[in-house]
Amino acid sequence: AVPTAAETTAVAQTSSVLTDAFVRRTGAKGLNRLYGMQFEEAEARFDEITKRYPNHPVGPFLQGLNLWWTIMLDLTDTAHDEAFIEQMNAVIERCNALEEKDPDHFDAALFKAAAYGFLARLHSNRYRWWKTIRNGQKAIHYVQKVEDVAPKRGDYVFGSGMYDYYAAMLPEEYSLSKAIMWMLPDGSKKRGLRLLREAATNGRYVKTEAIYFLAKVHYLYEEDYRRSRKWTMKLRERHPNNPFFHVLEGRVYARWGRWNQARNVFASVVERCEAGTAGYNTHMEEVARLYLARDRLYQDEYREALRHLAELEQLTSRDIEDTRYRMRGYLYQGMVYDALGRRDMAVNRYRKVLDMEDAAGAHDRAERYLESPYEG
Repeated sequence: AVPTAAETTAVAQTSSVLTDAFVRRTGAKGLNRLYGMQFEEAEARFDEITKRYPNHPVGPFLQGLNLWWTIMLDLTDTAHDEAFIEQMNAVIERCNALEEKDPDHFDAALFKAAAYGFLARLHSNRYRWWKTIRNGQKAIHYVQKVEDVAPKRGDYVFGSGMYDYYAAMLPEEYSLSKAIMWMLPDGSKKRGLRLLREAATNGRYVKTEAIYFLAKVHYLYEEDYRRSRKWTMKLRERHPNNPFFHVLEGRVYARWGRWNQARNVFASVVERCEAGTAGYNTHMEEVARLYLARDRLYQDEYREALRHLAELEQLTSRDIEDTRYRMRGYLYQGMVYDALGRRDMAVNRYRKVLDMEDAAGAHDRAERYLESPYEG
């Protein structure tokens, strides 16, 4: 596509590789394969860009996205965290080299903002809030540098949109964050959503990420499930073979209370997992089984709930640090056994829950049902 006048001006000011027709074309192919779970094919496309720009941060950054999506497909597995952190540090080192030659190098600021932003995302997924804030601080410094010279559209406003939304939302949702958010500039949820919509509509490289965040924030924080579904369906249309987006669709319907649709989505996820479809791994099946069990439990279909919970217990028996799905499985087993009048089995399961690290209020519910049986 022909760059717009605003982009042409930015090119003159910044000489960004992102406006190179070869990078645009090859990057788009690689990203489509990445989101479609074709990791080797994506890596091959990203390698072409690295060969064209061997000393530029774009290569290690795109390769890092392959690792990022390996992490996203199973957030209970931390095995790839260090490799991803090293990859983002390699991006930052290349940016430093560019800045030594030109302190105002546009791509150095752009890719530093992205690398620190992804490091903040990783640490937030691991509940390491201080590291999240520190990397967020570094990211916003470079986001602001980009904002000063880039056109206020498409890919260039994604970082600002993310920052604006989360800087305004975090103190509202998490009182703990107020203690450290004073170190960062104020945000605006309204402006953040507007900029994310701009990136989702006109972005090239971050279009899918922007759509994902719009789906996520409307689901988790805005509690606007109609809008969340709208953005989620855009993800599903763009990347129908992405299991993360497939599961997100089910989650949105479940939280919205539309369990017929949720049940159909999660049943489809299980089918793909059992068929060995690329990316539909053990963790994706764990999530789907948990939701299917919950649906059957609250519909008083206890035998069917137990079938899903037995599958879930087997799936979660693997050696993982994050045991939330195993624990919630035990909680639901206890509730099912109580409903079936098998109190000894129920008590056994509630005690298993209390022996594990708490998450999502599971301990409170287990203690409540130990005192007074779940009655269905």
